Amino acid sequence: MTSRERFVRTLTGQEVDRVPFVKIFGGTNACRTEWEKECPGLSKNIDEVLRFEGFYRGWDAMPVQQGLSPAGPGEVLEETEEGALFRNGYGALEVVQKGQDYAHQTIEWPVKNRADWQRIKERFLDPDSPDRFPGDWPKYVERYRNREYPLQLSHGGVYGFPRTMMGDENLAYAFYDDPGLVHEMMNTYTETCIAVWKKMVCDIDFDLIEFWEDMCFRGGSLISPKIFREFMTPQYQKVAAFAKEHNIPILLVDSDGYIEDLTELMAEAGVTAMYPYEVQSGNDAERVRAKHPTFGIIGALNKEVMAWGKDAIDAEMEKARRYIKLGRLIPGPDHFVLSNVTWENYRYFMSACARS
Repeated sequence: MTSRERFVRTLTGQEVDRVPFVKIFGGTNACRTEWEKECPGLSKNIDEVLRFEGFYRGWDAMPVQQGLSPAGPGEVLEETEEGALFRNGYGALEVVQKGQDYAHQTIEWPVKNRADWQRIKERFLDPDSPDRFPGDWPKYVERYRNREYPLQLSHGGVYGFPRTMMGDENLAYAFYDDPGLVHEMMNTYTETCIAVWKKMVCDIDFDLIEFWEDMCFRGGSLISPKIFREFMTPQYQKVAAFAKEHNIPILLVDSDGYIEDLTELMAEAGVTAMYPYEVQSGNDAERVRAKHPTFGIIGALNKEVMAWGKDAIDAEMEKARRYIKLGRLIPGPDHFVLSNVTWENYRYFMSACARS
């Protein structure tokens, strides 16, 4: 089987020769600076060394601007040895720290009122913007038509998009103070994505649509089930209808935090899989599978054990083997590798995961 077949068949509950071995977090040849110093050249071939399947995280994304376009490169306003003050292409002001695991913090959001939203909408959400597709699009079409790995359409999140525009706190107030604005932001963004996707599916078959939400913390969802169903469910249902029409089998949601309770709402809205089910937030893949036997799971292994040594890693791999038997589950780290992890331990974790 190809990695594309394994990925789709695993998450949709079909028989496979084995589950795919995919990176899940980190881009192509992602490598910590310390590892590169230890093994010069590793940042050019770490994916080959570890024998990850597929491209990028194991499933690939396309160089098509499916959300805001053209966002532009942004501007560094101030720089020090510790970091920089950066204004990104659509107006958010960020503090970027150097050498940290989580390297940036937004201190000013681009949408503070309806006038700001109108500016964003008119400037960045035209689905026919000429900047959306690369100039050599036919070459990408040829490449992706003959691929052996899964390929996604991208959605910046039904919750994730207005969060990116307003920030969590401002958005929390807006659900109550100006619900019409939130509805409009979610609807406009989703309609823009679908309009761009319609052009893409004319040329290429896709395996999944991925949403970036990050709408939970350790205690659970940042919004109530009532708010989810009123604001988010209709948008997911539109995407699910599009996916069904174009034979796209997987709707995958990325959210950090405790997402077990959110799983039920997502499944109800048409989502078919989620990740990464962070262990430190209290998620348990076996408990999720018991409640939702037909729902796909990616990740669910504690990334922290990479820093604890080989015995801890071996114990986590016992979980991986149990998880695989549950079906519809691709085990792997539940987030990015942290700075306290050595190359030796990362390699041991990933190699053990491949053998699970």
